[in-house]
Amino acid sequence: MDSKDKTEKTEKVVEKAVKVTDIKEEENTKKNKDFITSLEFAVKGIQTVFEEERNMRKHVCLGGLAMLAGVIFRLNRLEWLWIFLAVFLVWIVEIINTVFENVVDMCTDHHFHPIGKKIKDMAAGAVLMTSLFAVIVGLIIFLPKLLEIFSFITD
Repeated sequence: MDSKDKTEKTEKVVEKAVKVTDIKEEENTKKNKDFITSLEFAVKGIQTVFEEERNMRKHVCLGGLAMLAGVIFRLNRLEWLWIFLAVFLVWIVEIINTVFENVVDMCTDHHFHPIGKKIKDMAAGAVLMTSLFAVIVGLIIFLPKLLEIFSFITD
């Protein structure tokens, strides 16, 4: 294959890629035209994080256990607000952490970069701090209730 053929072939590939990009850009301009479409994209994003991130699945399970414990211990309204705040904060920060990880991987083409590492480490640190907050909230709410049950059993 001579250089003229290669050039023509390359031009055709580029032309096709431009057409595909134009179509996708046109589709993307439609994405926020109505609430239902926006909602579908948001749900798909949450579904993607849940399917692809092991830690998100763990956080959802642990949050579910905290909520189940809330039902068992018959939490009052204020206790429920703290539990929901803690659980949803962990979920939200885990989603944001996943966004940072994906953006860094996209920008670095999955190659190591020291600034990319810093970004990922800081985002993971945010998840850790939020998780510690959730554990503290859980201890403040559930520990007295558990101690009351155990003191009742030992009496």
